[in-house]
Amino acid sequence: MAYRSFALETTDQIAHLRLNRPEKFNAMDGVFWQELDAILEQLQRDAPARALVISSSGKHFCAGMDLAVFEQGQAIPEGNAAVRTALHEQILQLQRTFSRLEALRMPVIAAIQGACVGGALDLVTACDIRYVAQDAFFCVQEINIGLVADVGTLQRLPKLIPEAVAREYAYSGRRLPAVRARELGLANDVFPDQAATLDAALVLAREIAGKSPSAVWASKQAINYAREHTVADSLQQMALLQMGVWQSSDIMEAVRANAEKRAARFDDLAPVPPFGAAA
Repeated sequence: MAYRSFALETTDQIAHLRLNRPEKFNAMDGVFWQELDAILEQLQRDAPARALVISSSGKHFCAGMDLAVFEQGQAIPEGNAAVRTALHEQILQLQRTFSRLEALRMPVIAAIQGACVGGALDLVTACDIRYVAQDAFFCVQEINIGLVADVGTLQRLPKLIPEAVAREYAYSGRRLPAVRARELGLANDVFPDQAATLDAALVLAREIAGKSPSAVWASKQAINYAREHTVADSLQQMALLQMGVWQSSDIMEAVRANAEKRAARFDDLAPVPPFGAAA
C-alpha cells in the first residue's frame, strides 16, 4: 500500500517504517497521524514482523507537528467550554496513536538523525530503543511556541532520564545533544552518521527477530508493567506471563540451534482477527 507520509517494507521478519516527507522535515500533519495510526493497527493485528525499525528520510528525523495544522485551525477548536471538550478528545486520539508503539507486540527501534523535536520526541519516547546519529538532538519544542507537550513526552521522558533533567529541558526548550542523551539514558548508543545508525538498528532488529517471538513479547510486557508498578506486583505479573508463554518446544529448539550452530526456527505470533470472525 502506498502512503504519503511513510514508506513501509517488511523483509526477513523486520518491518521498516520510514518517515518520508523530507522536503517538510517529516513534519506531522493530519495525514501523518491518520497513516501512522492505520499502519500501527495493521502491524499489531497481523504481526507480519518480529521487530519494527522507525527511521526517516532527509537531514532531520522529524520537525514535530506541522505548524500549518495550527495556522489552518485544524488542531484546536476555539469557543465555549462545550466546544472545547472536543480538544480533550482530539488530544486523546493523538496520544493513543503513539501509545500503540508502546503496546505493539514487537520491539520498536528508532534510528534518529538531526532534529527530533516536539511531537517527534513524543514518538521516540514511546519506542523501546533509540539509536542516534552524532548530529541528532532532542528538544521539547512545544514550550518554545507557547504550548505544552501533550502527546507523551512529559509522561515518558522522566522515566527514561532523571526527573530533574527532564524538567530542565521541558521548561527551557533547550536542545539535548546526542552524546548527552546517551549519558542520560535517552539514547542507547550514538553512531557517526545516519547510515551507520540505521545499519545498527537493523542489525539489532535481525538479532531480536531470531529470538522466540513469544518470549520477546512477554519481556516487553514485563518491562512496561514494571515501570508503573511495585516490584512485588511486577513479580506476580511475571509469574503469570511465564505461565502463559512457557513452551518447551521453543526452549528445545533454542538449545538445538545453539548446539548445531544454526539459526533457531520459532513460530510467528498469530494474527489477531476481529472478535467473532471465523477462524
